[in-house]
Amino acid sequence: MSNQQIYQINETSGITSRNFLPNVFLWMFVALGLSAGFAYLFSTDDTLLRLLINTETGSRTLLGTVTMFSPLAFVLIMSFGMNRLSFPVLALLFVLYAAITGISLSFILLIYTSSSVLGCFISASILFAVMAIAGYTTNQDLTKFGSILIMFLIGIVIASVVNWFLNSSQLDYIISFIGVAVFVGLTAYDVQRLKRIGEGIEYGDAPAKKMVIMGALTLYLDFINLFLMLLRLMGGRK
Repeated sequence: MSNQQIYQINETSGITSRNFLPNVFLWMFVALGLSAGFAYLFSTDDTLLRLLINTETGSRTLLGTVTMFSPLAFVLIMSFGMNRLSFPVLALLFVLYAAITGISLSFILLIYTSSSVLGCFISASILFAVMAIAGYTTNQDLTKFGSILIMFLIGIVIASVVNWFLNSSQLDYIISFIGVAVFVGLTAYDVQRLKRIGEGIEYGDAPAKKMVIMGALTLYLDFINLFLMLLRLMGGRK
């Protein structure tokens, strides 16, 4: 498929190479706003909080448990069902995913102090912005670095599962430290990859509008995980 054909496809679907990446960031910011709003709402409203936590025992309710694990299901459905799902359904799933992720993050706001959450959020925002600009402006091909970072990411997931049983604070610190480095690098890599998709250098069979949603999901995950890793490293507990 030639670049001209790709450009025509993008124009047909309402997305051109000029506004592809801005649309990705727009959807990402909308998702982050939804997550932040729901996290704050559920952590400050006692009625909503009781839906997630039994205030007498401190244990999670059934809804709270479902909320904790359902975001992964949304990511899997969107990733593997992208070609089968229509754009409105994919966009709705992304919005619902952001809202439910925000609800699950409300547990974190109960553990860490407000000042440390705000500090880590600002730090994550600065790091994300710097690496996004670096990924967009660099002329160096980050593909090979992306492959290495994804391998490290798989290692982090495996180590996190192991540490779930070991409950080692030292291993948790190491995982968080490496995790910050990995998601900082992935931010630059993903922004460059999305820039190339918008320019028509790399393009799959999916319509451009769907690629916008999946691109926003990718950057959203980069930011959220970077924020969580920083919080695990520097967050002050109540």
